[in-house]
This record gives sequence, structure tokens and C-alpha cells, in this order.
Amino acid sequence: MDKIKSLIFLPIVLMVIWILLVGNTTSDEMIVGAIASVIVTLFFFKKSNHADTRLDLRIIVYIPMYAIVFLVALIKSNFDVAYRVIMPTLPINPGIVRIKTKLKSPMGRIALANSITLTPGTLTVDMKDDVLYIHWINVKEGDIQANTANIVGNFEKYLEVIFG
Repeated sequence: MDKIKSLIFLPIVLMVIWILLVGNTTSDEMIVGAIASVIVTLFFFKKSNHADTRLDLRIIVYIPMYAIVFLVALIKSNFDVAYRVIMPTLPINPGIVRIKTKLKSPMGRIALANSITLTPGTLTVDMKDDVLYIHWINVKEGDIQANTANIVGNFEKYLEVIFG
């Protein structure tokens, strides 16, 4: 019975998030939002083998939170790279660093690698199991833990919940 309640409740929550993100809604946007909400709900329920349906609701909350964390990192890195372009005297120290992720899910690791690549100044060069090799515009630290903290930041915390 808990699964059925969540199957009904989840699309409603997603629809509210859709309306908040879109702002002014027309009938076409409402239809698209409803269809997207149902598809996302069915995807998460099909993917989830958990008896505890609260995990699905937690994922729905963490996705927008991750989007905000990613956008903040994106904006900060854009300003950093733009500043380095404007101020050519600013020293850069490019190099490839090794970071170790605690993500177990292959999809979570891919999402992490893509998030790193999408932020200016970093590029995921290779990924082997839980180790990612990142080309970084300004290598600050030499050890793997400091590099992981600088590059990965809060990404892992959210991706771990989203992808399990």
C-alpha cells in the first residue's frame, strides 16, 4: 500500500517542482510537465527495488539541490577562467591530477565525470573504477585527498543519494 501512495504522491511533487521551475504555465506546459512527471516516477519505481519508498522522495529532493550546487560551481569556475583570461599575468599551473571517488554506481561516476568536465578549467581525461584523472587549469595541491576535495566538492554527496 505504501508503494501505491508513493506512486500517486511522487508525480504530484514532481509537477509542483515543474510549475515552480517553469513559472508561468500554459496548458501545453502543464501537459508536458504531467507527462514528464509520470515518466520520471515510473523510471524511479522501476529502477528501485527498495521496500522503503522514502528513498525515492529523497532522490527527488536531491536532484534540484544537486542542480543548485552544480550551477554554483559552474558560475564560480566561469569567473575563475574569465579572470585568468583577462589577467594574463595570473600564474596558471595546468596538470593532470588523480582523484578518488567514493561513488559505487557506474552512472554516478559518469555523472560526476560529466559534471567535472562541464565546469570550465577542468576536463575528465580518464576514469578507471573509482579513480578519475582530471586535467585541471590550476593544480593547487599535490595529494589526492586535497585534489578530490577541491575538484569534486559537494558533487559526491548528492550523486551518492541520486544514483545509490
